[in-house]
Amino acid sequence: MEMLSFDETGELLDELAEEFPQVLFRGLNGGVNLLPDTVEDPEFPPGELYIMGEFCDDCLGKYINLYYGSFAALAEKEDWTREDWEDELWTTLSHELTHHMEGLSGLHGLDDRDERELEEFREEYRRRTAERDEPPDGP
Repeated sequence: MEMLSFDETGELLDELAEEFPQVLFRGLNGGVNLLPDTVEDPEFPPGELYIMGEFCDDCLGKYINLYYGSFAALAEKEDWTREDWEDELWTTLSHELTHHMEGLSGLHGLDDRDERELEEFREEYRRRTAERDEPPDGP
């Protein structure tokens, strides 16, 4: 496992962001921010589902937050390599930039897909939990 520090992750994120076409950052007046937070979905038990990033469009403007603590927790849980860090940062930044671009054009396809995938994950989690809690058959 290779655990990247907050500063190393920030440097890697900057390098990755430079590979994207600059037009994708148009209107993103709050930029891309790496925060130290670990953000978990409150609908699940601790350690079950991490929120890696989010696109925000609020009174502070339009910006993307990526959560170092969430990446670090998943890296530890899944024994990440440096390549895994790069892949996850790239994927998350791409995802959040897509939300930004869809927001500029008035679309919401990715929001809809995210909600469907989250509902599928909830159902799978409920099924696994129910199976685990069922008493064994037989005497």
